[in-house]
Amino acid sequence: MAEVAELTETDLALVEALQLHPRAPWSRIGTVIGIDATTAARRWRRLTGSGTAWMTAYPTHRASVVGYVDLACAPAAVEPLTRRLLSWGPVFSIERTTGDHQLFLGVAARDLPALDDFATRRLGSLSGVRAVRLSVCTAVHREGSGWLVHTLNERQRADLREAERPGRRRPATGPYADGDRRLLLALGADARRGHAELARECGLSETTVRRRLRRMIDGGEIHFRCDLTQRLAGWPVVATFRVAVPGPGAETVAKALAGLPETRLCSSVTGTDNLLLSVWLRSAGDCVALEERILRRHPGLRIGERSITLHTAKRMGRLLDREGRARAHVSMTAAADGEADDEYGAPF
Repeated sequence: MAEVAELTETDLALVEALQLHPRAPWSRIGTVIGIDATTAARRWRRLTGSGTAWMTAYPTHRASVVGYVDLACAPAAVEPLTRRLLSWGPVFSIERTTGDHQLFLGVAARDLPALDDFATRRLGSLSGVRAVRLSVCTAVHREGSGWLVHTLNERQRADLREAERPGRRRPATGPYADGDRRLLLALGADARRGHAELARECGLSETTVRRRLRRMIDGGEIHFRCDLTQRLAGWPVVATFRVAVPGPGAETVAKALAGLPETRLCSSVTGTDNLLLSVWLRSAGDCVALEERILRRHPGLRIGERSITLHTAKRMGRLLDREGRARAHVSMTAAADGEADDEYGAPF
């Protein structure tokens, strides 16, 4: 399919509609953004076929722990390491960054011992890795599934949010059942897949797929995410800040930073710099302006590190080219303690 050279306002509205209601029927999406259902579906096929936008799904952190790993690498090792880590299921995100650590990884593991084993033995032993720094995520205040393009008006957003409003079931705990894991893996490649297609791939009945999926959505067990090529969308720069939030009030500050329109990721983490903030910006120069705005609003903060992403090679399992277009997908898995095979993790 031909490359998409630019995104129209209708394209951006379509993306935001799917960010708000990822599995809404095309008839509802079209009604909200002012086009018919056939046109909405055709535009989406054009965006996904060119790798400009995509839909994925992944489990919440109920059955795994997440770590953020910084790797300091020999210069000649950065490219080979990037290529090797692309196929590792537990490494769900890879960014090449400025600063003392050339690679920034998002990693999922079954538990803390498995995360320790993965970071120290498996990553630390790779050729060209000079140092490993691990921060354990203790709370997520916003992640990419909560970020919006900000093209729709408030009435349109309200219509979609009302339609997507989940039930109030108590979230499940512990490992996922086998059928749920298969369903999550199938949705990871394309979260817009229909119930009949999911049923065929997972070996379940269509009724069972509908029931399981509704239970996971209502219980907050699954994140849906509509993503896009950030350069064409107008946010070509990714900046990451390590922030120290002292004493009481850290939760309030974290929620305030998570609410910034630029914020893609805001997580509480272990370490002196106890908050990780990743943002999308219009230009590299906006980093200084954003930092000054944050410090004016929260003068007690200290920003310990800041870096700019040179290239995002993998984002939540999606492999991206140098232009930021999606070219392939690797299923996200969770590392298990003592695994011998370093290419794949265990199911969630």
